[in-house]
Amino acid sequence: MVLIKKIFKNIKQFFFTIIAKKTCLSYESVKAFGYTFLTKQTKLGKNVNFNGFKVLGKGDVIIGDNFHSGFGCSIIAQTHNYKGTALPYDSSYILKHTKIGDNVWLGNNVTILGGVTIGEGVIIQAGSVVVSDIQALSIAGGHPAKVFSKRDEKHYFNLKRTEKFY
Repeated sequence: MVLIKKIFKNIKQFFFTIIAKKTCLSYESVKAFGYTFLTKQTKLGKNVNFNGFKVLGKGDVIIGDNFHSGFGCSIIAQTHNYKGTALPYDSSYILKHTKIGDNVWLGNNVTILGGVTIGEGVIIQAGSVVVSDIQALSIAGGHPAKVFSKRDEKHYFNLKRTEKFY
């Protein structure tokens, strides 16, 4: 029974990874352990790991190296044009470009609104909604996400220098 579960898990990972690769613009190396849907405006670095992730909208999305996401994470890369010719919004969209730096970890069910830059080494707490830029090495959470701590720089850069990537 354990062997059957392991085989099924590996088959699911194989198919989720194929979907992620086929739906993005470019990637170096990616693994998807849960349903992952990206867009043709999404560029991935190396060692990118998804546990279920969606990019919604046509804004550019760049995700750096050694990225890890929890289950149910998403980026909303466009908004309706509320300044247009109809109320509450018209039929056009405003594209929002989003950048996520290297070595970023998102907890489960994190939502990132378009137009945000998340710096290198950032950790975003589960259930957070990121509505503004988060500076490098920050630990942030909440709705809206606010920085509440920082990573130890010396420790972080030592791990990076010695290439201790998971």
